[in-house]
Amino acid sequence: MSTAEASTNSSATADVMAAPNLSVLQSTLVKQTKAFVCELCLQFYTFGWLSGTGGSVTIKVHQDHIPKQHQLIVMSPSGVQKERMLPEDMYVLSSDGSILLIPPTKPYPHKPPKCTDCAPVFLKVYELRNAGAVIHSHGMESCIVTMIHSSSKEFRIRNMEMIKGIQGYSCHDELVVPIIENAPSEGQLVESLTEAIRSFPKTNAILVRRHGVFVWGDTWISAKTQAECYHYLFAAAIKLHQLGLDHSL
Repeated sequence: MSTAEASTNSSATADVMAAPNLSVLQSTLVKQTKAFVCELCLQFYTFGWLSGTGGSVTIKVHQDHIPKQHQLIVMSPSGVQKERMLPEDMYVLSSDGSILLIPPTKPYPHKPPKCTDCAPVFLKVYELRNAGAVIHSHGMESCIVTMIHSSSKEFRIRNMEMIKGIQGYSCHDELVVPIIENAPSEGQLVESLTEAIRSFPKTNAILVRRHGVFVWGDTWISAKTQAECYHYLFAAAIKLHQLGLDHSL
């Protein structure tokens, strides 16, 4: 890379970190990312992961010349019908969590716009894991699997083909996912989630007892793929338990 190119890239990064102007917030990349979030939320709604307005999705706006830790962030709103969202309903945040773009207010019976309650958790995952996307699912299997052993702090499963769909694992490895206790709001999970992430440096997911799961990846494709594999494995563990088999053996 030439000195001039390096200088240009450095300047672009500084501009995004400082305060993106309206043209950046309305750029094609931001619009595409907002559309991706809507598309994923609709799909995950059909999976049963985002029913009853629960759950959320966030994706970083990828730009080759901007380091991932400084990229803009798109997040779904809180308390809305996830299958009916439009790109205009998305929030756009800076890498430090400042809200840069607020959705327009819709007429009755819609509530005033509110950013997802998962925002503090998402930002912490971005900070600690340098992820490109994070999915929070309320899928039934991700809730029930934490209740099989109500005092366990870990979910363990081994010798299942779908384990190899989790980054860093092969099908013969033992997959370990930390379980943290639930709280009245997602924002109150930050401390325990932070401790779990640091205690399990290999994990790409955190289960929340009687609640759901947070899954992340380098890109939205990675996060989606792993979320599907995790839910398959959670469902398999529940079925094995019903059959009297130990999924951890």
